[in-house]
Amino acid sequence: MNKLETISPKQISVLFFTFMTGSSIINIPAPLIGKAENGAWLSLLISGAIGMMLLGCMLYLHARFPDKSFVEYSQKLIGVWLTLAISVLPLSFMLHMLTAIVLDIALFMKSSMLRETPTYAFTSLIYMVSALTVRAGLEVMARMFTIIMILVVFFVTAVLLLAIENYNPGNLLPFMSQGIKPVLNGAFFSFGFPYAEVFLFAMLLHFTRKQERSGLNRNMLLSLFMNIITLCISTSCTIMLFGPLAGIKKYSLYELARTVDVQEIITRIESVIGISLIAGSYMKTTITLYVLCLYVTHLFKLKDYRTLVMPFAMIAFLNTLVGFKSDMQWVEIVSIVHPLWVAFAYAAPLLLITAVAAFRSSTN
Repeated sequence: MNKLETISPKQISVLFFTFMTGSSIINIPAPLIGKAENGAWLSLLISGAIGMMLLGCMLYLHARFPDKSFVEYSQKLIGVWLTLAISVLPLSFMLHMLTAIVLDIALFMKSSMLRETPTYAFTSLIYMVSALTVRAGLEVMARMFTIIMILVVFFVTAVLLLAIENYNPGNLLPFMSQGIKPVLNGAFFSFGFPYAEVFLFAMLLHFTRKQERSGLNRNMLLSLFMNIITLCISTSCTIMLFGPLAGIKKYSLYELARTVDVQEIITRIESVIGISLIAGSYMKTTITLYVLCLYVTHLFKLKDYRTLVMPFAMIAFLNTLVGFKSDMQWVEIVSIVHPLWVAFAYAAPLLLITAVAAFRSSTN
């Protein structure tokens, strides 16, 4: 079951930050602003706080069962068959995530860069590279993604700073002009993507080196805090630049980069943001595929997760071809179905197992 791989708390916190921030920093601002308007940053704080609560549950369970994954301590707490029953929704949603992340890349490329290229040309390449990375193992992913994420953060930060002269802080007002309802609607959306997805790391925390686990809680909480701040900053910058139009810019950070023009020397740098989206989505796809294969391996007590990598990658690839009929249908799925599905698939099982573990601890 590949328990020989170990990584440090800093490495797993970098993977966590990469997973939570990689694609969301570009995909989140526009739809969130469309729902919550100027209160989008408050929506992120609310959903981020819920994400912190879920992460706290995961860290509590990890402290109770430091050498076991979510599946393994679930089987210990509620039994094999009940674990199998509650795993149907998490497994189905992981497959949905694999489809959603890669399909977002393809739709972005078709709408902004390579309009005549078929969707499968993008999705097949992403799945192929992600599958090969998963087969290389968690240690390789941790080292490689650290370098890639540093570059992504550098590019995004550079773009936000270069556009600073175009910002109008007055666009942040009036605050909550429509009341609290849009803010809560935005919090519901951003809870589904990305904060409920912290659940996946319940399958990875036990890979932390035993002798270094004392710093794990601090590093994981800091990573999630930095993610919340990063998304709040990128969302606020989008509002300050585009004002009322921020909610209709599909890839707002990409559009923001198109406005950067420094003395005709630094121009047309939106391609940097495009590369950042592809890199971030690739890393999130890889982590999701790894967790999916590991989850099934632990659930059915298989010998090696690597035998599942290519089949699951192929299933997800086929799903991108037949899983939706139009772009509008896909937007509806992500905005409405996704948050509800993830609440039952990830948050509910995690809270259930946490409650059982706390009850067992109090009765012993």
